[in-house]
Amino acid sequence: MKLRADIAGKSYSVDSRRYGSRVVTEIDDRRYELYIHESGLQEFLLIHDGRVFDCRVEGRPESGKTIDVIVGVTSYAIALTDPKRLRGSKASDTRTIEAAHIVAPMPGKVVRVLVGVGEQIDDGSGIMVVEAMKMQNEMKSPKAGVVVALNVQVGATVNRGDVLAVVE
Repeated sequence: MKLRADIAGKSYSVDSRRYGSRVVTEIDDRRYELYIHESGLQEFLLIHDGRVFDCRVEGRPESGKTIDVIVGVTSYAIALTDPKRLRGSKASDTRTIEAAHIVAPMPGKVVRVLVGVGEQIDDGSGIMVVEAMKMQNEMKSPKAGVVVALNVQVGATVNRGDVLAVVE
């Protein structure tokens, strides 16, 4: 499952696959192989390279919602986003998403930026146009709100899953 994780103001690409109690996860370009043992409701023991980590999840993981993950005594506020749900199309539950991340559906080049940071936009408003395979795709906001980040500019090359803009 490919997700986007926002932790302490930084964004990471996460690809995770589960094989029984073994999980293989890639975070950006780093690969991890973990063994997971469920020790209670939302409580887990994670084993990586012979080291054991006590982990607890507080909150229900939903796309765009922040949850707290406690590893040992350290707490991390993490917002997970499923890029497939926020591709610029309308999702049925967009009212529940705190921040919408507009992501590139495929590799391409940004040919137009239609909004500015701080601009108030409506549900379905065009954010930018990305050209891929000689076709132009208008990335639209799945919700009304304020553009809080534009992560690319005209002429930038983007990869599939890159966060292009954030709307709150």
